[in-house]
Amino acid sequence: MNVQDIAEKASELFVLPDSVTRLKACMDDDAASMDDIAEIIAFDPSLTTQLLRVANSALYRFPNRIETITKALQVIGTRSAYDLALAYGVTHAFKDVEGKAIDLDKFWEQSVSCGLLAKYFAEKERMKQPERLFVSGLLHNIGELVVVAQMPEEAKRCLAFNSRVSPQELQEAILGFNYAELSAELIRLWGIPACIFEPIQHIHETDTPAHNKDLQILQLCYVLALDNVNPEIYPSYNNLKPHQHEILELEREDLEDALDITNLQCISVISLFNPSAFMLY
Repeated sequence: MNVQDIAEKASELFVLPDSVTRLKACMDDDAASMDDIAEIIAFDPSLTTQLLRVANSALYRFPNRIETITKALQVIGTRSAYDLALAYGVTHAFKDVEGKAIDLDKFWEQSVSCGLLAKYFAEKERMKQPERLFVSGLLHNIGELVVVAQMPEEAKRCLAFNSRVSPQELQEAILGFNYAELSAELIRLWGIPACIFEPIQHIHETDTPAHNKDLQILQLCYVLALDNVNPEIYPSYNNLKPHQHEILELEREDLEDALDITNLQCISVISLFNPSAFMLY
């Protein structure tokens, strides 16, 4: 099976919550108001709870507690709330994937770490709607969960990467594609905006510097998160290519600061997006 076939099957097996689908349609409607968006969210208690938890989490560090969806939309913005609802919807769709083939806690740690780093650098670059970079980082590897569900033995084999063979190289040798390609195709089939899936699709194309800032940030954050979460395999900055931070005019000290800050955030934020934690709240 190729990437398209696997993604099409996955899009039927893993379905976004109805509220997220309705929210997307509302966001695509130029006539929709903030009240329309708030109403859709309010009709889904799980989504309401999630967005309020996110708004009051280390992801934002607002000084005053946000207790209503209307206030969250005013403070975060409707587009950011939509992006975060997408993140919740996608991760929720994979809530029943079993962790027998892979370490799901480590999977989500790397995903959240990549997302937090992407949001951090997007904010440093003063980019609009940095949440879209967070969502791309968070979802860049969901293709692995698809393979776990459909081809668990192959997923286990793909865990054997090391200092000589990268995860991407091993995935392509075993599967004929890498997880990011599958992630991007599935996200595209769900109808999620291109600004989310296009950087994911090209996340491993790092031989030459990317010309798009979204992609520059996501490529940098992928390797930082990979090394950060797998210290038993990789020394710090092992997979980092100089142009990945130089093109963003970042020094090694800037990367250290980013990792220090996002590692602290990750401790609390990971419970917001790891599906195994959803039932605890």
